Amino acid sequence: MPRRKPNGEGSISRRKDGRYEAAFSVTTISGKRKRVRLYGRTRAEAHEKLIETKAKVQQGTPLADKTWKLGDYLNYWLEEVVKANKRPATYAQCEQTVRLYLTPGLGKLSLAKLSVPIVQQFLNQMLSAGHSIPKAQVVRKVLSAALSCAMREELISRNVARLTILPTYEPDDVEPWAAEEAKHFLAVSQSDPLYPAFVLLFIYGLRRGEVLGLRWCDIDFEHNVIHVRQQLQRVGHSLQLGLLKTKAGRRDLALLYPVDRILLEHQRRQVREKQAAGNAWLESGDDEGLVFTAEHGKPMEASTLVRAFHRVCRVHGIRRVRIHDARDGLGTLLDVLGVPVKQAQIILGHSRATTTLQYYQHGQAEKQRASLEQVGAVLLPAKQKDDSTVQYYRRVGDCCRHFCRQASLFIDTITTSISGAGEGTLTPGLILGKSINASVSDRATEVNRELNDRRRQWLIGIVAVNIAVRSCPSPKTKN
Repeated sequence: MPRRKPNGEGSISRRKDGRYEAAFSVTTISGKRKRVRLYGRTRAEAHEKLIETKAKVQQGTPLADKTWKLGDYLNYWLEEVVKANKRPATYAQCEQTVRLYLTPGLGKLSLAKLSVPIVQQFLNQMLSAGHSIPKAQVVRKVLSAALSCAMREELISRNVARLTILPTYEPDDVEPWAAEEAKHFLAVSQSDPLYPAFVLLFIYGLRRGEVLGLRWCDIDFEHNVIHVRQQLQRVGHSLQLGLLKTKAGRRDLALLYPVDRILLEHQRRQVREKQAAGNAWLESGDDEGLVFTAEHGKPMEASTLVRAFHRVCRVHGIRRVRIHDARDGLGTLLDVLGVPVKQAQIILGHSRATTTLQYYQHGQAEKQRASLEQVGAVLLPAKQKDDSTVQYYRRVGDCCRHFCRQASLFIDTITTSISGAGEGTLTPGLILGKSINASVSDRATEVNRELNDRRRQWLIGIVAVNIAVRSCPSPKTKN
């Protein structure tokens, strides 16, 4: 009588189709017993798969209750994980990425058999089809998040999406408005109904959703504080008020004196519109006490704010930038004003100071030139500096020598006249316009007076030299 095999040892048999089947019983991740079946073209192949699977189980890697297709698991992940734990906007983005890209491209593959070459080929095909690098990065990010969840649920042993490679994306250089451009825009847009929104964008660097999600209860006029607590976003086919993305985004900002006057005037105008609308405002059912609303108090679309912004730029001939670049401009201005990075981070609502440094403090040409000139002053010999330095001091020297020659000529003339030089020389009479027969005392008095006048002129000349020195453009400040 043959010896009975221990429970879980497994068995290998040949099927009618010629393949070999290895089977053994194991406890799954749900705690239930399941019969696992593995197949191979030869008995040795089936036996190898059996040994490999049993080794994983013995090392503590449980088996799943069922074999997941990637598409089925992505749907499960969206409904049970993302929808229950993430913001509606995050769910909408993940759902769209799964529906448009991942399910059609990889949905039919087995979750356990997903490999790095398969995912890499899929991403390469996206790029070849004309999709942008940021789009491919979003697809990989969503797939990686789903596979990480599968790893936590012990359905797979590694996240193959993290091992794929995509080209580095280099965004276009952002050239935000300088302070004068922003000041000009705010000056010419005062008559626009959304002027208070523009003020919040440029003074506080609020995001579009933060501006449109601001409520009157978030503005404390008594203590002069603006509480940024929520944002307005389009999710699917509706506008929804939701929490901010990060804890750092929930911040309190000082309500400045000119801003509170502007907001109070906007509030009075909104109250008049509300009274004029009457029941239509209340029947809309969308009155959330928002600071900026569309018709009858309904939430305002971000596109409405963007169109108003670009309309002002077009009408007044202002260089067109993105409305989000107002945050870039504020970050740069804070840097120019010497505001510490930590304070700029708090004002802009960034989670990390590196974000403030990398994306919102664009280099200034003047600061860069000043820094390099300091380096050059330390490392370069004086004679190798810009020739403008030599030319500058040469001009100053020429001015000084000119006044010295004039002073010397005057002294020689006076001396020759007093000494009574021969015919043809200048005399005190010619200089002073007096008769040569005047008395010696009168001559001395006139000469002394003339000397005093010339001394004053000489002093004036010295002052002129100083003015010439200061007026000459210094090479250290030359652009």
